[in-house]
Amino acid sequence: MSEKRYDYLILGNSTAAISALEAIRDTDAHGGIAIVSEQPNHTYCSPLITYVLGGKVPEERINYRPLDFYERLRVDTYLGVECTELRPAEHQAALASGLVLVYGKLLIAVGGSPFIPDIPGVDLEGVFTFTRHEDMCRVREFIKRRRVSGAVVVGGGMIGIKVAEALVSLGIETTIVELTDRVLGQALDEAGSQMARRALEEYGIRVITGAAATSVGGADGHVQSVTLESGSRIPAEIVIMAVGVRPNRHLAEQAGLAVNRGVLVDDHMRTSDPDIFAAGDVAEGFDPLLGETRPVAIWPNAAMQGEFAGANMAGLDIAHRGSIAMNSIQVCGLPTISVGLVSPPQEVETLQYRSADGRAYRRIFISEGRIVGAVFVGDIDRAGIITGLIRQGIDVSGFEQKLIERDLGLLSLPKQYRKHIVSGPGIEV
Repeated sequence: MSEKRYDYLILGNSTAAISALEAIRDTDAHGGIAIVSEQPNHTYCSPLITYVLGGKVPEERINYRPLDFYERLRVDTYLGVECTELRPAEHQAALASGLVLVYGKLLIAVGGSPFIPDIPGVDLEGVFTFTRHEDMCRVREFIKRRRVSGAVVVGGGMIGIKVAEALVSLGIETTIVELTDRVLGQALDEAGSQMARRALEEYGIRVITGAAATSVGGADGHVQSVTLESGSRIPAEIVIMAVGVRPNRHLAEQAGLAVNRGVLVDDHMRTSDPDIFAAGDVAEGFDPLLGETRPVAIWPNAAMQGEFAGANMAGLDIAHRGSIAMNSIQVCGLPTISVGLVSPPQEVETLQYRSADGRAYRRIFISEGRIVGAVFVGDIDRAGIITGLIRQGIDVSGFEQKLIERDLGLLSLPKQYRKHIVSGPGIEV
């Protein structure tokens, strides 16, 4: 059994992993670093894979770091190699190749895995998930080989919406089947969801909500249809399962680290082991709006958590203020952004605006003088200002009505907040 030693070992090649790597190098220019990932890919932007499938983005553009990135940061890479076991007492990580890596500090940034419903027929050829580059490659090859003309996407969340849009752009008749009463239920309120559904249907996507897929039918091992709880059947040659993602916590659990839905971390992204950190979709940190821990599986959160984890692994002492939900998705040309709570308790104050043509909508939720959530659909120009107010916990008492106005700007805000956002020589706000 051969061993190699590193000051820093990063499991995963995700957004959180890359942010952590860069943060480590910003503080420690010489420490030995290795990245281990079961995926063989270079850094790539996973939200873009649906755009690649739909032909809207060239495949070579999904890499968000240059090809010599690892070499420039002097990082050893073990790509396409699985870490099979963590041994915290020995500071060791065992790889499937037989190599054992000894670490000083370790980051778990292995993301999540798609959940596949336990229904008959999910093992047929033509049933896919869609969270990785390799998923996109398999789906693309299958569509060409089988000359697919009909598809069902099970799940009306962000992944399901974007996959459906890509399939329709390829000329494939596509139906979304969503178990709950609306699409994007975790990202938008009821009114925002209705606008998103209208955009989907105008694009040519059939949307069925409040329906459970109970089986996938087929013949000769190939998908032919999806059956709903009502008994109705939807013809399809391909089925995309997009019903959710679960944190990949198995390594941490096996190693005896504290876990809940994800790997539990403190405000320094440290796990229950002082030399092991976690960040991104696998981590469960504090949500200041809910007052509890939960995984927040979104790209900006992963990048931020990774940056804090890397800095603290390298010896800094920087506390992360917590993760809030932020979702940004363009639904068939309709831009949407939500921040924080989108279905808060009824006792919160609500501000609302809707344009005369019904194409622009915003809603802001306020509790005890502070914004706890916001939804923007169609017109998202001022979403950044509202996000900043939520993040900083600014008391908006006395100027709440300005928040919903279309001409909201920095000069609409309290002076102390303006100075926090914009400062520098010669700047007066």
